[in-house]
Order: sequence, then structure tokens, then C-alpha cells
Amino acid sequence: MTRLEQQINFILEVDKLKGIVRQNYLTDGSRKEDDADHSWHLALMCALLSEYANEKIDVLKTMTMVLIHDIIEIDAGDTYAYDTQANESKSQRELAAADRIFLLLPQDQAEEMRKLWDEFEEGVTAEAKFAATLDRLQPFLLNAASGGKSWREHGVTFSQVMKRNEVTPYGSETLWQYQYASMKKQAEIGNLIDE
Repeated sequence: MTRLEQQINFILEVDKLKGIVRQNYLTDGSRKEDDADHSWHLALMCALLSEYANEKIDVLKTMTMVLIHDIIEIDAGDTYAYDTQANESKSQRELAAADRIFLLLPQDQAEEMRKLWDEFEEGVTAEAKFAATLDRLQPFLLNAASGGKSWREHGVTFSQVMKRNEVTPYGSETLWQYQYASMKKQAEIGNLIDE
């Protein structure tokens, strides 16, 4: 197989992201978003909000990171953030998926993409921290905009959202302050259950 054929095969394989449905609704509440919607939204957020990162980041690297971070869900499926049982096997499923999917690319690109995915998972670099911030903020924004539709369906509480977002300030204190104020407002208006 030529290099171009490998790249095209990978591109066609990741089209499957459009069929991986997440639990968050679009802002208008009309349907649940899919992984392609989510990844695109994160990349756009990175381009627009990178000035709020706690540390200087490589924007293109971070955009690439958020575009590929959920590719593994083609095999592993989307694991709902608040599903404790499914989260027990998440890491094992995702590692197996990464081993298969990234190897569809030519070796140099497979290594580069896998390295970026691993970096995101480790969450240590400035880029990975900011990517994680965006990955937490985006579903929150959709939930808030849709009137807490997904939160109510799953009985998600304020404390669960707080726990899920505990890494958010590591990437951007500014975005965290915005989100926290909005979380309190969502609790006040009843979109989030306040224990």
C-alpha cells in the first residue's frame, strides 16, 4: 500500500466518528452531538480561546490534539463521563483502539499522532492541559445552552460536574472562572441538581 493509500484509508476510517453519538445535546436540544461535532467544536474553541491558556501553547499542535483525541472511540465507543461502571474499562478499551487505529497511517504519521494522543491522555504539557480544559468546557456549554437536558436525563448533580471539571483550571484559570460562575447559575435555575 502506498503512503497516500494509507493516509486515505485512515481518513475514511475516521469518518466513523460521525456515527459515535455522545450524551450531550446540541445547543438547540434537537439532537445529541457526535464525536465529529465535538472534535470540530474543540478545534474552533482552541483557535478562538487560546489567548486564555495559563501558559503559552502551540495552537496548531493543540488543535490537532483535540481533533484526534476521540478517534479511539471508533473502537472503544463513547464512555459517558458520569457512567462509573463503563469508566472502569475505559482505559483498556481506548489503548487497544489507539494501537489499531493510529497504525493505519504511514509509520511517521502513526507515531506522531499516537504521541499527541498519549500526550493528551497524560495531561502534563501546557497543550494537553488546555486541550483538557476545552474538552471539559465544551460539553458544559452545550448542557447549559440546552437547558440542562442531558444533565436532567442522567440525574447529574452539581458535585459531579465539579468533580469532572477539577482539571479545568490547570489549562485556563480564566475559562474556569467563567465556567464556575455559569455552573452556579445553572444550579440556581434548576438545570443542575444542587444537593
